[in-house]
Amino acid sequence: MTDATPRVFQTSGAVWLRDFEFGLTGLTVRKTGARVPYSPSVLTQVAAWFQYFFASKTLEPLRPAFTIAFTPERARPWYLIRTVARAAGAKLEKDPSRADVVMHFEDATYSPNDPPLRLKPGAKLINYRARDVSKSNVARACAAAFGHPLSVDPRTHIGPAVEKSEINAAHDGHIVQCPMQPVPGRVYQRVVDNRGADPSLVEDLRTCTVGGKPIVVFIKRRPVTKRFQNTNTEVVLRMPEEVFTAAEIAQIGAFTREIGLDWGGVDVLRDRADGTLYIVDANKTDMGPPITLNLPDKLVATRMLAKAFREFALGQA
Repeated sequence: MTDATPRVFQTSGAVWLRDFEFGLTGLTVRKTGARVPYSPSVLTQVAAWFQYFFASKTLEPLRPAFTIAFTPERARPWYLIRTVARAAGAKLEKDPSRADVVMHFEDATYSPNDPPLRLKPGAKLINYRARDVSKSNVARACAAAFGHPLSVDPRTHIGPAVEKSEINAAHDGHIVQCPMQPVPGRVYQRVVDNRGADPSLVEDLRTCTVGGKPIVVFIKRRPVTKRFQNTNTEVVLRMPEEVFTAAEIAQIGAFTREIGLDWGGVDVLRDRADGTLYIVDANKTDMGPPITLNLPDKLVATRMLAKAFREFALGQA
C-alpha cells in the first residue's frame, strides 16, 4: 500500500458499499443479484486486482488533460476503462454537457440509451451504437464480418453444438447433441475446437479494441474440461500482429463496426482444424486485464490502451 491508499478508499469507498452487499460468507452484486463466496481463489483474485489497481496509479497520465463523462452509469473503479481513461489523461466530469468525451456505459446486454441532449461543441460520443451485445447479435455480426456462420439451428444441425444464454458474461455454455428443440432464451452455436499447441488446453484470444482497431491480445489458456469457465491457467500478452494476419485484423475491425463497438473486448477463437476465426463474445464494459496475467504486462497493456484511447477520443488517430 502507498500513502495514496487512504485517499483512494475515501473517494471510492461509498461506491463499494452501494454496489455490493457484504455478508458473512460472501458478497452479493446488488444490480445483478450474483453471489460471490469468500473462497480462497476469489480472495486471491481480489488481492491480485488490488495490486494492479494501486500499481496503475503510478502510471503518469498523458497530457494535456481532457474530461470524460460516463452515462447512464458511471464506470466503477474495477472496470478497465476507468484505469485506461485516467492513464490517457482523462478527468471525470459528472455533467455530460461539459465533457470533451461522453461514453455510453451500462453493464447490460441490452442498453438502448440515446446520447444526452446537451453536449459540449465537438464532444466525442463513444459506444452509443453498441446497444445489443447479446450472443445472437454477436453471431450475426461475426457472420457479416468473417463470411461464415457461427450460429446453428438445433432442430436441423446434426452433432454437438454449444448452448448458452443470450445474456452477456453468463459463462453458462455447455455442449448439447443435436438435433433438438431449442430452449427459449438460449442460443446455439458451432463447437469451435480452439485448442492450441497443448491439446489439453483451449485458447481464448481476448482482443481489446479501440476505434475498431485491435490494440492488445490476451491469450487465455485453460483446460478443455473448463472451456466455458472464466478461470485461466495461464494468460500471456501479445500484440495483434503476432496473433492475427492483416486480413484478420481488418475482419475484427469490421466486426466492431457491425456491432457498434468503439471501445471494448472481443473473444476470438481460432479453429484448430483450419485456422478459421470466430468471435463468440463482445464486451463493452471490460473488467480486465485478466487476473492471471503478470503485473508488468498488465501495466504495459494499460499504457498501450491508454495511448490508443486518447488518440481515438481526441480525434488524433
